[in-house]
Amino acid sequence: MRKRIYLSQQNTRSKDEANEKDHKPLSKQLQQNVDYIHYRLHSPGDLITKEIELGESGLSCVIMNLDGMIDKTIVHQQLMKPMIAFGSQLDAESLADPERIVKRLKDEVLPTEEVLSIYRMDDALYAILSGDTCLFLNGTGHALVIGTKGWLRRSIEEPQTESTIRGPKDGFTEDIRTNSSLIRRRIKDSDLRMDSHLIGSRGRREVMVAYMQDIVNPKLVDEVKKRLLSIQIDDVEGSGYIEQWISDSFLSPFPQILNTERPDRFAASLLQGRVGLLVDGTPFQLVMPISISDAFKSPEDYYQHWLLSSLIRALRYISTFVATFLPGFYIALAEYHHGMIPSNIAFSIASAREGVPFPVFIEAMLMEATLEILREAGVRLPKPIGQTIGIVGGLVIGEAAVSAGLVSPVMVIVVAVTAIASFTLPSYSFGIVTRILRFFIMMLASVLGLFGVILGFLIICIHLVNLKSFGLPYLTPISPLFLSDWKDLILRAPVTFIRKRPEMLQTEDKNRLND
Repeated sequence: MRKRIYLSQQNTRSKDEANEKDHKPLSKQLQQNVDYIHYRLHSPGDLITKEIELGESGLSCVIMNLDGMIDKTIVHQQLMKPMIAFGSQLDAESLADPERIVKRLKDEVLPTEEVLSIYRMDDALYAILSGDTCLFLNGTGHALVIGTKGWLRRSIEEPQTESTIRGPKDGFTEDIRTNSSLIRRRIKDSDLRMDSHLIGSRGRREVMVAYMQDIVNPKLVDEVKKRLLSIQIDDVEGSGYIEQWISDSFLSPFPQILNTERPDRFAASLLQGRVGLLVDGTPFQLVMPISISDAFKSPEDYYQHWLLSSLIRALRYISTFVATFLPGFYIALAEYHHGMIPSNIAFSIASAREGVPFPVFIEAMLMEATLEILREAGVRLPKPIGQTIGIVGGLVIGEAAVSAGLVSPVMVIVVAVTAIASFTLPSYSFGIVTRILRFFIMMLASVLGLFGVILGFLIICIHLVNLKSFGLPYLTPISPLFLSDWKDLILRAPVTFIRKRPEMLQTEDKNRLND
């Protein structure tokens, strides 16, 4: 056994020319294949090339892989040792037929089940770069790819952005195989489909389109695949790239695709008739299509009693309205519509604002901006420090601002209630939207008063009516109206009452409960 060392060669070809030549078939000359792979990869220091001679006459074969991306135990125990033992048994007659030797290696000798035959140079390059091992044998026009992936993986942990009190505690990781297994553990059905695609001209990141074949609308699957294959970029660095690329409207701040870390939510969406995307390298996976009601739903709603879940979900709707419109209402009433405030409250607000040098709008903008800065600082800092900064910073700054007479105590209460209400949303993406809309409503209220708040509400409604997610109107089942889907809208009916899948998804199999 010998390890051949190669000198780096300067690649002066263009990328297009290199890709075109990569599609060429493998050569029967072993050295040409090995030299070409070293040429394309510039002979990196982590490229392992080992030559093995089979039999007494020394039929050459070469094993190539990348150090750090392979499981060395698999390589030595399930590849090297069986090949050496097999080579010692070959006679001169057997060595004269390399094609037969490759077939015996694949079918009889190598104990691992992940063995594939490849015939093109680009397949060999992709296999090596993906953590597999390529076996080249002199005199054959193809090679064997042995599954030897063995890089370090993060263990399965509880999701950080979608924590629940009652329910599963496992979450997606950055490894797509681990994620697909988490889904298959929950859906043991032969109709579960996971179609793999490689996205990105350079990164070639694996993306799985997951759906239930006998449930989902076939037109939805075709549309998802069509948009996915239209992505023309070097690499999708995360599911966020894909989400932005395939969304219906990139100008809308509202999320049109659900991103989740929870396998239970992903699996439940597939059983409803939606399509999911598993993206390699990120724990945030995508589900489509969605409506605005999905932003208010939490997986925990289905693990609790229906009365408790309905109460909490209704509370989320109210909290979202408060988080979006409360500062605007306060600005409108304090600046323009004093007569709508009860006298006792109006006198309290006036006395609290005595000595404050700023108008109500400027006062609100300063407090909201400070809150957003503290919130962003708490996210970016290490977790123990971030929580301290968020709590202590808010208390210290708020108390100091009131003591200095820069803001009124009522404004501090309004901003605090608004911030707390915004934390009730299960969807982080939708929570960001409420923060954006809050400033929009505040500016309209400062100019037009209560009429500005109403105008802002109408503008938001008009935008939502025209917004779609993969052809599904964003306000369904409210507009267009699907009364059967109201059983799981604001109030959640008992599970025995939800007998049909969402009508708005137009699924092939509409029955959820077996009669």
